[in-house]
Amino acid sequence: MLRLNHRIRLTRPEIEAFKEVTNFDPGSIRTLAELDAYVAWCKTFYKGNSRDTFFLHWLIDDCYAACFRAA
Repeated sequence: MLRLNHRIRLTRPEIEAFKEVTNFDPGSIRTLAELDAYVAWCKTFYKGNSRDTFFLHWLIDDCYAACFRAA
């Protein structure tokens, strides 16, 4: 993730990871608030109490955390 003050831009690998995990294109996310809203929306879309749902939520969280890891 490229970041300048409150503005962000997801890199191509991050966009592809989110698309593969969530099956939804993150589109033109430009702020951290938009990224947080996208993650929350995906988790709400894939709601449930099964092990698969918990694992999917963990994968979404992992993609989110990967955006903040140093390369």
